[in-house]
Amino acid sequence: MCAPSKIGRPTTDVAVYHHSTFPFLFRTSSLTKYHFCTISFQRQEEEEGSLPLLLTVDMAGGGEQGSRSSFPHIALNERILSSMSRKSIAAHPWHDLEIGPGAPAVFNCVVEISKGSKVKYELDKASGLIKVDRVLYSSVVYPHNYGFIPRTICEDSDPMDVLVLMQEPVLPGSFLRARAIGLMPMIDQGEKDDKIIAVAADDPEFHHYNDLKDLAPHRLAEIRRFFEDYKKNENKEVAVNDFLPADDAVKAIQYSMDLYASYIVESLRR
Repeated sequence: MCAPSKIGRPTTDVAVYHHSTFPFLFRTSSLTKYHFCTISFQRQEEEEGSLPLLLTVDMAGGGEQGSRSSFPHIALNERILSSMSRKSIAAHPWHDLEIGPGAPAVFNCVVEISKGSKVKYELDKASGLIKVDRVLYSSVVYPHNYGFIPRTICEDSDPMDVLVLMQEPVLPGSFLRARAIGLMPMIDQGEKDDKIIAVAADDPEFHHYNDLKDLAPHRLAEIRRFFEDYKKNENKEVAVNDFLPADDAVKAIQYSMDLYASYIVESLRR
């Protein structure tokens, strides 16, 4: 889970090149005041093949300038920069796909693993492709479609995980709109690895669910049991704690959005 982080308000006197514009919502370290900013990137025309180097941040909203953000230091992903240049060939599902105007409550998510699959797929962060990680060692299959939320990042340097309840399996690499209805706190081999529980916003059987309490208890028991068991034959320990309601899920997504926005600004400034 992306825990609350003291995210400082970025400075406004950073220079820029112009190609793509991204809206981000920043929260100050008090977690009570929001600052909307537009981040613009521009390619330098003088050098052929150069990547975007400079950044402009157009801030709206008051408040004192905060200190350096405390999000985890992650090696700069060059794919983030190349995806913003004119020579970009393919869109990267993590960085190029919009999270959606309804986020953090309703958001786009990318499916990595289909409902009913025994194959564990995951995003290859360098290429943006979906790769085969492994076949599950246990005699279990994913109970629902599983994937990640674009333009989010957590302390493990990965995007926020999401399990999406819907009627049908969805092909890996597809994206859909989902609504957060709860949070499953999970510890995977000693590290926090929480999952957002969501429903497909455009599935008529599930779109009316708004919180975990709307689900049958057996549905939650199945989800818990899958994650408790799916790594047992690999001798890896997974602990699932009590499920949390939709409000906690929305807060976790917002934190991960804040971390991602700060990461982009910090990476480009470095």
